[in-house]
Amino acid sequence: MTFYNGLLNLTNWTGNVIMPALGGLFIAIAVIQFARGYHQLYSTWAWGGMFCLMVSGFLRAFEKFTGQMAWSNPDLYWNSVLNVVDWFANVILPVYAAFHVTIGALKLGGLFDQYMHHQLNHVRHFLGALACLMASAMLRLGEFFVARGTGGIP
Repeated sequence: MTFYNGLLNLTNWTGNVIMPALGGLFIAIAVIQFARGYHQLYSTWAWGGMFCLMVSGFLRAFEKFTGQMAWSNPDLYWNSVLNVVDWFANVILPVYAAFHVTIGALKLGGLFDQYMHHQLNHVRHFLGALACLMASAMLRLGEFFVARGTGGIP
């Protein structure tokens, strides 16, 4: 076994086994602290759990973005950037738009009236959702035109 393979296996083991297990433990401790009424402590444990899960998620994302081509391929960087853009346009922006529609509907229904700031109205959330979906659609349209244009002009 080479040093590179050993380091790769250690990274995978840490990111895919240890960090999710620690994240689950930290979130369980946060739930216990919340149930006991220690409001100043549970958020620290919850953030620790979320950060552990984020480490695992970022490791898996980096593997996905760069793992489709050989390391010596000259298009590896371009393919990684393209995968990141695809992921944001196809996953993050629509989910974020759904989040904004949900928050806008809750604010429109008056659920957060006692906490409402004068600039935090429901229209801002609906416009944010519309902007997310428009950006996603424009990126998809650009991908379509690039894919159609690679064949050349007939």
